[in-house]
Amino acid sequence: MPLILSALYIYPVKGLKGISVEASRCTGRGLERDRRWMVVDADGEFISQRTVPKMATVWTDIDGDTLTLSAPDVDSVSLPVAPAADADTRVTVWSSTLEAAAPAPEADAWLSRYLGMPCRLVYMPPGARRNSNPRYAGPDKAVSFADGYAYLVCTEASLAELNARLAAKSHGALPMNRFRPNLVIAGSAPFAEDGWRELRVGEAVLRAAKPCGRCQVTTTDQSTGEVRGPEPLQTLGEYRASDEFGVMFGMNYVTVASGAVRVGDAVAAEASA
Repeated sequence: MPLILSALYIYPVKGLKGISVEASRCTGRGLERDRRWMVVDADGEFISQRTVPKMATVWTDIDGDTLTLSAPDVDSVSLPVAPAADADTRVTVWSSTLEAAAPAPEADAWLSRYLGMPCRLVYMPPGARRNSNPRYAGPDKAVSFADGYAYLVCTEASLAELNARLAAKSHGALPMNRFRPNLVIAGSAPFAEDGWRELRVGEAVLRAAKPCGRCQVTTTDQSTGEVRGPEPLQTLGEYRASDEFGVMFGMNYVTVASGAVRVGDAVAAEASA
């Protein structure tokens, strides 16, 4: 069965709801408009669903040049999706500290009220630079505010295998959004992605960096923000545990060649040597 790109997702704001898109462009630091915004606390440290699962209930929408945030029972707030703003603050995401812009005080106030804590919305301007870990990505591979790498790739077959194991325990099936991928591929065997060294999708070429070690965000219902652990981590831990990477689901990739990608594109996977 041929490999097909079956879904594409961008997450304009790290930690908030994603957007399913029909087409996008792979850039040097990930899909266009993916995780160029991030929520930080008063000290500039990033905030995620790991500590604030309510972030899952904030919708993001892009219409032309406008990014809109909305949530249940509150008015929405809009701002430019790519503001012409210079860096004016320093922020930290994991081990990276970099310059960012905080150009949206109205959105800051909106998020602070909704999440119940002081926070700001910061933007990664074009001149800001953050690199992935060269041990896995190779030298000078850029990344947005994503956890560590430009792309997360998952396969439909891997989720089906997990859901079959969950069903054997009388647990309901989980949707792909629990894993917050960028690219979803259909037509493979379960966990075939473990052995893919390079992917050619549409005009883009991506190279595997490392398996994605999963955290407690996978136990959060992305519709309600409720933490519903211990699944899927408990079941994945029975057959997808690694001393180096932890509990694995999906693969992180970096950009080799930029270009347009579209749902329905054929995918050519080159196996690792």
